[in-house]
Amino acid sequence: MDNKNENGFSDKYLIEKVLTGNAAAFSTIMKNTERLVAQIVFKMIASNEDREDLAQDIYLKAFKNLKSFKFQSKLSTWIGQIAYNTCLNYLKNKKLKLLEYDFENKTKEEALECFSNKINLDNDTEKQLFQKELSEILSVEIEKLQPIYKLLINLYHNEELSYIEIAQITQLPEGTVKNYLFRARKTLKENIELTHKKEDL
Repeated sequence: MDNKNENGFSDKYLIEKVLTGNAAAFSTIMKNTERLVAQIVFKMIASNEDREDLAQDIYLKAFKNLKSFKFQSKLSTWIGQIAYNTCLNYLKNKKLKLLEYDFENKTKEEALECFSNKINLDNDTEKQLFQKELSEILSVEIEKLQPIYKLLINLYHNEELSYIEIAQITQLPEGTVKNYLFRARKTLKENIELTHKKEDL
């Protein structure tokens, strides 16, 4: 899989340039992916002091492992996966949770039961919410969500990534990504309705 970026260069071309010692090519890769990396780091990590260090670590890992990229996804998706794993390791080391509900310690049946209640927002409500995604109200409420929820909402609605691309980045099953998004929207909707009058939306 080879994809042309917004500057017209393909992933393959940029990688080949980097591997032959062209530093400018890696700068281009960073420019092409910095928004995605920022979304992941800022939504998963609360500490401003650690965000910059993590971003540097992410690109250092990408640079060191670039020769192992297999073109099975977009380069941006691969770097997004590095960003996600780097942030996930940070949270684990700090003993912080990505999601408060601990599915790992539940039986398969219990976990499936938790996922089975898919919440579909009615079209008008969803349209209201996500047409105003840049509004102050929605931005504030998104920041109150658990890290995995606000990350998925931003990757799907702001970055406009597909379920498959998000699954590749987070290494979660596609069905889990969809269910987390349903739960994130439900929580977001309930929080907004609780905090703000409907007429303000």
